[in-house]
Amino acid sequence: REYWNKRDGQYLGPAHDAVPLRIDPDRPLDFARAEHTLVGAGQRGGIDLIRRLNELRGIEYPDDPAMAARIASYELAYRMQSSVPEVVDFSKETAETQALYGLDQPHCREFGRQLLAARRMVERGVRFIQIQHGGGGAGAWDAHSGLKANHEGLARAVDQPIGGLLADLHRRGLLDETLVVFATEFGRTPGTQGSDGRDHHIFGFGVWMAGGGLR
Repeated sequence: REYWNKRDGQYLGPAHDAVPLRIDPDRPLDFARAEHTLVGAGQRGGIDLIRRLNELRGIEYPDDPAMAARIASYELAYRMQSSVPEVVDFSKETAETQALYGLDQPHCREFGRQLLAARRMVERGVRFIQIQHGGGGAGAWDAHSGLKANHEGLARAVDQPIGGLLADLHRRGLLDETLVVFATEFGRTPGTQGSDGRDHHIFGFGVWMAGGGLR
């Protein structure tokens, strides 16, 4: 099977696109709220109409994967509109759990919120969750200079939330069926770049895994 969709330039094709989320119950998704006030039945009716029109189009083009993905995306969008705000609302989480992820500490609060949201998604059956720390790509970790000072701060930002996630998954009986993978975009040279940095290195980098029934 060819997993790379050459036409769209997407891994796995449009049916498997990522959905970026914000940890904000009022606005967790782009375009999550209707421009005008709609009652549930009205919104459901509009989605049903769009689905029916797409199905009629599918009669003429029965093997169009983009059409099938589009139909599924409307259903997914509707389900996400109704469920995602609750997932990223931590008001029912105990103070102990929030502290476990470091939400009471400014240096790791932002990343801790993302990992707590990830645990809540795991509980609700989300199969794949990706979290990036330090911006897109390598982001803040791309330390070509000032590596020690830079990485000390970044390590403090991720250390407690990661430990909290693993402990929380374990105590809830979810770690055995959840594989946590922590990896970098690429490695770093063993020698310095300049006086206190590291350059890119594509042949060696660290990855650790936990859970999933693995040791």
